[in-house]
Amino acid sequence: MNHQQLEKDIQHLEHVISHISAEDRIPLSYWRSRVDSVSGAVRVPAQASRVKRLNAALSALEERQKG
Repeated sequence: MNHQQLEKDIQHLEHVISHISAEDRIPLSYWRSRVDSVSGAVRVPAQASRVKRLNAALSALEERQKG
């Protein structure tokens, strides 16, 4: 994945994950696979910290869904 596409994907995920809930019509498992996919393509520390925040936010949603 090239740098520009990775940036677009991270930006999109940042926007979406800040607006979804555990009851959203698109399952959290879909977003988990998207975050995992960008996580494997990260090239620079700034991207890594953004993806880490995405992981944390998504994990919180997943925990709420379980409880």
